[in-house]
Amino acid sequence: MTSTTSTTSTSSAPRSGAAPAAPMFDTVLVANRGEIAVRVIRTLRELGVRSVAVFSDADADARHVREADTAVRIGPPPATESYLSVERLLEAATRTGAQAVHPGYGFLAENAAFARACAEAGLTFIGPPADAISLMGDKIRAKQTVRAAGVPVVPGSSGSGLSDDELAEAAREIGMPVLLKPSAGGGGKGMRLTRLESALLEEIAAARREARASFGDDTLLVERWVDRPRHIEIQVLADTHGNVVHLGERECSLQRRHQKIIEEAPSVLLDEATRAAMGEAAVQAARSCGYVGAGTVEFIVPGDDPSAYYFMEMNTRLQVEHPVTELITGIDLVEWQLRVAAGEQLPYSQDDITLDGHAVEARICAEDPARGFLPSGGTVLALREPQGDGVRTDSGLTEGTEIGSLYDPMLSKVIAYGPDRATALRRLRAALARTVTLGVPTNAGFLRRLLAHPAVVAGELDTGLVERVADELVDASVPDEVYEAAAAVRRAELTPEVGGWVDPFSVPSGWRLGGRPTPLDFDLRVPGLEPVARAVRDESARVTEDRVTVTLDGVTHTFHRADDWLGRDGDAWHVQSYDRVAASLTGAAHAGVDAMTAPMPGTVTVVKVAVGDQVAAGQSLLVVEAMKMEHVISAPHAGTVTELDVTPGTTVAMDQVLAVVAPDEDAAGAAADAEAAPKHEEAAR
Repeated sequence: MTSTTSTTSTSSAPRSGAAPAAPMFDTVLVANRGEIAVRVIRTLRELGVRSVAVFSDADADARHVREADTAVRIGPPPATESYLSVERLLEAATRTGAQAVHPGYGFLAENAAFARACAEAGLTFIGPPADAISLMGDKIRAKQTVRAAGVPVVPGSSGSGLSDDELAEAAREIGMPVLLKPSAGGGGKGMRLTRLESALLEEIAAARREARASFGDDTLLVERWVDRPRHIEIQVLADTHGNVVHLGERECSLQRRHQKIIEEAPSVLLDEATRAAMGEAAVQAARSCGYVGAGTVEFIVPGDDPSAYYFMEMNTRLQVEHPVTELITGIDLVEWQLRVAAGEQLPYSQDDITLDGHAVEARICAEDPARGFLPSGGTVLALREPQGDGVRTDSGLTEGTEIGSLYDPMLSKVIAYGPDRATALRRLRAALARTVTLGVPTNAGFLRRLLAHPAVVAGELDTGLVERVADELVDASVPDEVYEAAAAVRRAELTPEVGGWVDPFSVPSGWRLGGRPTPLDFDLRVPGLEPVARAVRDESARVTEDRVTVTLDGVTHTFHRADDWLGRDGDAWHVQSYDRVAASLTGAAHAGVDAMTAPMPGTVTVVKVAVGDQVAAGQSLLVVEAMKMEHVISAPHAGTVTELDVTPGTTVAMDQVLAVVAPDEDAAGAAADAEAAPKHEEAAR
């Protein structure tokens, strides 16, 4: 049963004394998908504007399609043939009579060519001018422009189009460690922190591949890495009448692999003087490029000296984390994107902007913390999204939604507001505990534990904190009560019931004539872990269509359930029945550590070896990409490639065998000697 998403509404600031509102659009096409498309459609509905959704074949039954007034198919599942097709988007706008296009974020949101194409087609692009997108989208030119406007910037490479060797030389001149960044995009895609000079060329090649896949442009720049930095960004809003204001800052320091996962507003790091100075710097950066609409200026800030902030980049679009700003200012940013694009003047000056309370956002992503945060996928079998006072959920999910590997892994956002930071954190932790997304592994439980970490509670943040504490927040083992609940489900499935009556002789209790009951074992397995045999110990276990309740050691545990999935407190486990006989027959061909399997559903993008090749232990053999994330498959030991079942472009399922490396005789002998050595020592003792 799908939950109804609740949102804490925002309303625009009073417009008393403002110029008469410009005529609003009648129809707007939303050139995006998922939660941001649903979010934009919500505001369009509130303004009385007709919404047009677009969808690929993969999204034909998606939530944003259902909620829009009109929807248009724009192509097959690959984004390059649908959501990234300027021609098909413009055709959809023309067919539906749209007057404007809202790009959301991601895809073509920061594509200057798309903004120009909209203008040439007579459509209003709800975003900044194409020239501003082009300027700020080129991080090298952006730094040069804002530096000229008096905004401090991070030391880094200058000039564009540097070769791999030139980038490596620039990195050496700046001094290690350095950060490799795509010039054409953001969101952490393609960013690589490199600490060793010897790894520069390999990291540059990988960063180029990711940048090319994400943005169609593999131009890179290199910047000095600031150890233990904080990531602070300023929201700006500018109209076509020359007015620019900032709406305070957001703290975005909780990141993993350069991807933000928790954001909050305001930041506990900044005092009023620093906030005002950074806000003014952001306003000047916006003015320097002729900015119009909602945008974000990002700064890197040394945690021990907030006054020493540096401009990193400007995101010329709405940010994923915009809800926290909306909740503390009371300003609907999507509404003001629309009003500004329609020619309306901002009704307030900087002195009119006030920040009230505190808001924190958590990004729910399709990834499995227990498997190293690899992208996940599947069908949403059961969905419960938190709601209540001070809680807002922006989501693109419904029960039955198929989560594949083609698009970004973010599924939804849970945002909590409170009069102070402690209240907002507490509400968000509770909201994440109520989050249920069975059928697709997510990071909800991990985020709940992260928000309770002492450093987070104290506000002692930096961009490396999550990586340092992640292991202590992830437990790859399965709690005993999970297996108990799974066994209770299996037992219930074997218990026939006719008209409310259960035949006592058919109950799988293990009872037998003339002997003591022998509990019935169920073979169970969580993917990636060894199978276990489990009998139900709790005779009072209660199983319903969507819940399981079991008691162990005097503690009662309640789980949500759907098919083979169990969930509680934001965590979920896929506990499958395990057939030991079948497994022994089908798994023999690839037993042991010789086989390399896909760690996630995705697409093979690079194959570096062929059958018969000799490889070294740890040598990179393949690259699998899913949800714009690369995963390198390396040789488990030295040996010979005896099987290679994929080519570039092959779509693979999780745990699918990709290649087999048979150990060389010398390597195998050495391994055998190493295995035998402790035994000889034991015998000698």
